[in-house]
Amino acid sequence: MLYQPINNQVEQLNIDSISAERKTVLQPLIDFIQQKAATNETINLNFICTHNSRRSHLSQVWAQTMATYFDIKNVYCYSGGTEATALFPVAAKTLENTGFQIEMLSNGSNAVYSIKFSKNAHPIIGFSKTFDAQFNPTSAFAAIMTCSSADQGCPFIGGSEKRIPITYEDPKAFDNTPQQLEKYKERSLQIATELKYVFSNITK
Repeated sequence: MLYQPINNQVEQLNIDSISAERKTVLQPLIDFIQQKAATNETINLNFICTHNSRRSHLSQVWAQTMATYFDIKNVYCYSGGTEATALFPVAAKTLENTGFQIEMLSNGSNAVYSIKFSKNAHPIIGFSKTFDAQFNPTSAFAAIMTCSSADQGCPFIGGSEKRIPITYEDPKAFDNTPQQLEKYKERSLQIATELKYVFSNITK
């Protein structure tokens, strides 16, 4: 069971708002997950962006949340970058405002966060790392490219079984503006809506 505020938010997400063009972009991810689910294989998803600071983390967290919401077993979500920086605090705050329980486990230039979406589920450990860091899977995973610069600048993802570009506009463009929190929430809910659509299409 998800925390109630998160569950309420998920139920409010309208997957009918997703365009036909965007559904075509999402279909390869549905196919990858469905193929693994049908044979009871482990489903490793690594969401990759340039700095592993915003979009890749939001995608990782929402994918793990949706897998739990739809009771899709053996889903393990990761995130990474072409370089490591830090999980941007506003991205963490955006999740906290949605109902995720956030705890900073260590401070510093690359803080480590515990991100919980359910009382009994293992927390997601959020910090910035490269996609090939030891924390992430080294084989049999789908590499989901969440930003166009990482998709273009990183033509080869070693160990990935499938490479799937699902790119999002960077909310970083609104940092230090009055629209910052609103735009981060907007991007988070776009990602959540699309991942709800993805996992709603998985047959157990």
